[in-house]
Amino acid sequence: MKKLFKFILNTIPRPLLIRLSYLARPVLAFILKGNTFTDPIDNKSFKNFLPYGYGQQRNNVLSPSTLSLERHRLLWLYLQNETDFFTAPKKVLHFAPEQAFYKRFRNQKNLDYTTTDLYSPLADVKADICNLPFNDNSYDLILCNHVLEHIPDDTKAMQELYRVLKPSGMGVFQIPQDLNREATFEDDTITDSKERARIFGQYDHVRVYGRDYFDKLRSIGFKVVEENYTQKMPSQEVERYCLAKGEIIPICFKE
Repeated sequence: MKKLFKFILNTIPRPLLIRLSYLARPVLAFILKGNTFTDPIDNKSFKNFLPYGYGQQRNNVLSPSTLSLERHRLLWLYLQNETDFFTAPKKVLHFAPEQAFYKRFRNQKNLDYTTTDLYSPLADVKADICNLPFNDNSYDLILCNHVLEHIPDDTKAMQELYRVLKPSGMGVFQIPQDLNREATFEDDTITDSKERARIFGQYDHVRVYGRDYFDKLRSIGFKVVEENYTQKMPSQEVERYCLAKGEIIPICFKE
């Protein structure tokens, strides 16, 4: 099963793979049903999660039911346990909405929920993150996760995120990050997709962020909390939910 899944991941184009994953989800969930790992998004349990990743596959990371990855489950737990996201009225802007979240957030009665992206069919508003068609100080919460590593001018994108966030509002701007790297590396002369995948980790990434990512957000004006949430959780929960131990959630506030 694992070998077959790896073959599919490496040979089928990503847009088609996403569509197929919706169809295969009930079958995978049935086959892998068990008690070893739990997806906190829907509280379903499995004997295994699925492997996932570009190049080197990570084992037990893709939930068979919600298709969530480690970062999605970590964010869900943080929002559920540490914020009023699921209860208080909020105006929310969600960039490139993840399939694990989209329908659930859309159905929350407390949220005035808008999705945006330049290409996604799930986007309510087609927009360039560097030139957003929203008024200043519009949103209580902005979710923009695993987007900025795709954007050549991430400074402009961060400025736009700051502009449309309300004072006292909160943003969550997760990115793939190498915490062993002090400084972010980017080189706009690297345009070959295979070379980008080798250097930046994915064919459509334009940089690999280091620990200085948080200071760049601060330079825009955000107050940034580097939330090491797995450190606050019992180790057995980190394992049961298949989280990436030590992953930092960038929680950003506009004061």
